[in-house]
Amino acid sequence: MTFTAIRRLPAQYREMSNKEKISRIVEAKREFGSDLFIPGHHYQREDVIQFADVTGDSLQLAQVCETRTSPYIVFCGVHFMAETADILTDTEQRVMLPDLNAGCSMADMANISQTERAWETLTDQFGDTILPLTYVNSTAAIKAFCGERGGACVTSSNSGKMVRWALAQKQRLLFLPDQHLGRNTAADLGIPLHDMAVWNPITHELELADGARVEDIQVILWKGHCSVHEKFTVGQIEELRQTEPETNVLVHPECTYEVVQAADYAGSTHHIIERLHTAAPGTSWAIGTEMNLVKRLAAQHTDKRVFSLNSNMCPCLTMNRIDLEHLAWTLDLLREDVYQFEISVPEDIADSARIALRRMLENA
Repeated sequence: MTFTAIRRLPAQYREMSNKEKISRIVEAKREFGSDLFIPGHHYQREDVIQFADVTGDSLQLAQVCETRTSPYIVFCGVHFMAETADILTDTEQRVMLPDLNAGCSMADMANISQTERAWETLTDQFGDTILPLTYVNSTAAIKAFCGERGGACVTSSNSGKMVRWALAQKQRLLFLPDQHLGRNTAADLGIPLHDMAVWNPITHELELADGARVEDIQVILWKGHCSVHEKFTVGQIEELRQTEPETNVLVHPECTYEVVQAADYAGSTHHIIERLHTAAPGTSWAIGTEMNLVKRLAAQHTDKRVFSLNSNMCPCLTMNRIDLEHLAWTLDLLREDVYQFEISVPEDIADSARIALRRMLENA
């Protein structure tokens, strides 16, 4: 991946009024017209998401980016999403991320050297019986790794389909980098917990449940997680059951297995949005996902009570780095033909990653 040299946000943007920043963004969108496309992830802050041409989860945005012809894409999301957009668009299209610090701690939990080392050990132990799958919350290099070995990407929307697909081809799968999504998906398909193991990239060891047999392992889970979704606990649900037993608990499958089992419902970001859309007026919902989205859903569904399962939850810190200042700065520079923080995945990596992504999109 290549990008322009890192530059610090000029002080003038911090000193600008919101009115002026908004005016600059509106003017840039008017000037570029259809030549500019701004996709925005559901977890984006409210003042930024208002400028998104399309709002969606990882799967929806990947599908949309593949079909867009706009020469300039300014991605309001995090780093791996901008990489995905660059992989799926034509080479002449330019993808920019308003702030390079908008990363993903989960994606950082699996780097390519760790993954290659793990693969060597695991294939020595299990032979040619493993297919790799990676959550889209991963680097382009990890996506390419999976594409080169017959594997694919998954999202929380289609993880069930993709795990079935993988196990129809090989006896086992390696699921990167989120152990919780992998565990919850496999369990939902009827795979026992003792037939899953966790690969620890730090100790370089396979961690088995008590009494589990190595030869029975079907799913190898990378020891990674989402720092936002791990903050939801069974204790929070138990307390809510005592104080507000009529409230429905709806969580994302990046939460731990125990939280998902204790909740009333679990599903992808798209699933959460749709379930609240169809929920009966007057019902109460505690949501276990990112706070920007929860607040937006509460504002959209005033006929229902919608709140965070964790009353102390804050928004995703890295997603929140995309703000009005950085968006206005990026668009101002673009008007001067400066492609600030351009995300460009090297073609050799992009080619293999594209295979993994298209296998995912074919099963969407």
